[in-house]
Amino acid sequence: MKRLNILFIVILLALVLAACGSEEEAESGGESDGNASGDSQEFDLVEDGKLTFAASGEFKPFSYMKDGKMVGYDIAVGEAIAEKLGLEAVQEKAKFAAIVTGVKQGRYDIAVASHTITEDRLKEVNFSEPYYYSGPVIFTRPDSDIESAEDLKGKEISVSRGSSYVEMAQEYTDNIPQVDSDVVALQSLAKGHHDAVITDAITGQTAIDNGLEIENRGQLGVSEQAVAISKENEKLQEAINEALKELKESGELKEIAMEWVGVDITKEPEELK
Repeated sequence: MKRLNILFIVILLALVLAACGSEEEAESGGESDGNASGDSQEFDLVEDGKLTFAASGEFKPFSYMKDGKMVGYDIAVGEAIAEKLGLEAVQEKAKFAAIVTGVKQGRYDIAVASHTITEDRLKEVNFSEPYYYSGPVIFTRPDSDIESAEDLKGKEISVSRGSSYVEMAQEYTDNIPQVDSDVVALQSLAKGHHDAVITDAITGQTAIDNGLEIENRGQLGVSEQAVAISKENEKLQEAINEALKELKESGELKEIAMEWVGVDITKEPEELK
């Protein structure tokens, strides 16, 4: 009987020690994985363990189709953010004009689609810190008499539907044909339609490099492009900002820009060369 009592005490003590160890592990959360997000369970995601991000796939070199998938600067940034957060990247192609609404309604976790931060968009979604800087430019055909912004008054200016360039064009004219993408607008311009197109400087220069006969007739300002995030997902916004900070400090964001765009667009405007 005495031996049985001793055995019982030994077993009981072992169970108590095991329980204490489990509690300590649960409280400590286990080993840190070093990701910017900490615990991805904090986020309200479309699908657990995955970061679903939207882009248009019609905005070369930022997002375009290749071998049935989207590639480009925006796509590479979205994938880099997902990696930092310890999540699987899932890309979703969508019409640009509908992407912000999709993020707001929870169809996508985020948008990495070259969205310029504007007051109107801030009413619908939150934005990360900028992941690149650019600016709107006037593009015309070589034979155009448009030389500067003053010459845009009353002209036909085509822009991408849902872009920040719609409001910009409204400062000069009411004749604003809106199309599905900036590339479509530039292609139409080169074919003799419209008087001008307002779009991103890099997109226009890429089109020129690819053979479109259009010209840059002046920049209209500087814009900040950022990741769009639901207002209900503030912890995800914080984690993305931390991920972008790490990508900038490590130089990885610059490397991505150089690979896909050919110039460093990750610096603040005053640092741009």
